[in-house]
Amino acid sequence: MTGAGRIASFARNAAAFAAAAAAGYLLEATGIVNPYWIQIFQLACIMSISALGLNLIYGFTGLFSLGHAAFYGIGAYTAACVMKSAGGESQAVFLVSLAAGTAGAAAVALLVGLPVLRLTSDYLGIATLGFGIIMKVLFDNADSFLPMAGGARGMTGIAKMTNAAWCVASLWIVAVAVRNLVRSGFGRALVSIREDEIAAESVGIDTFLYKLAGFVAGCGLAGMAGGLYAHLYTFLHPGNFDFFKSVDVLVIVVLGGLGNISGTLVASFGWIFLLEVLRVVLPSEFIEFRWVLIPVLLIVTMLLRPQGLFGFREFRFFRDGTEG
Repeated sequence: MTGAGRIASFARNAAAFAAAAAAGYLLEATGIVNPYWIQIFQLACIMSISALGLNLIYGFTGLFSLGHAAFYGIGAYTAACVMKSAGGESQAVFLVSLAAGTAGAAAVALLVGLPVLRLTSDYLGIATLGFGIIMKVLFDNADSFLPMAGGARGMTGIAKMTNAAWCVASLWIVAVAVRNLVRSGFGRALVSIREDEIAAESVGIDTFLYKLAGFVAGCGLAGMAGGLYAHLYTFLHPGNFDFFKSVDVLVIVVLGGLGNISGTLVASFGWIFLLEVLRVVLPSEFIEFRWVLIPVLLIVTMLLRPQGLFGFREFRFFRDGTEG
């Protein structure tokens, strides 16, 4: 594709996402669609951003991380504290709070990554799981050193700033950024580390530095998603960021296909809406059975599609320029 063609393609996709963001805003503002389902759609966008971050870490770089929810929580609490400290409902402050949440999660990821990324495979998973448990304890007791965080009682009084337009726009920016990143030389280095770390080192790639950069970038996206989440539900509880929330995101990434952007997006929306549809259609006395049906569905999917729902196939927008 020529340079002009790429610009035209980018403009068409930008216009499509802008139209989607505007439509979402209008549907939300006019009340045409049930506000409950609008909120579920927003949550699906937020989950997609978080899952794209984990896909960058696990799918493209091959780092098995089980502490993703901790960085999601760091971003959420950081963004909420910045917004509450500033007061009011300024859009500019909201943007600053999202940037702070992203930067906060990335900074902690840098500190955590320096020692733990020297580990590999299962050991890295256990180390990140341990970090997630530590952060859950800190969230539970945050009120002892940061009273506004609320500790185990939860954090209240967060301004509601996240809407459908913000969610769609944020998801588009992140999806384009991840697509461009994995197409770049940096992204190809990450994939080479995933495929064979020793071979990558033999051609001069500083594998530790690249793994650290991929880990920090993925955790930063989790922090950004956390900031949007905090200002969507206006309430944070430590239980929202425990180990099982990390598993949710991991399931989405594996179900969609490791290293597959399209699959991650589809699996994120499918997972969130499946949970809510089952909540609506199942009788109240059987509602907990959805936690039985969903694992069965996952087992069947993994048996039939072990490479994930999308495998190596991508939507045209996310394809590499060298692919057909």
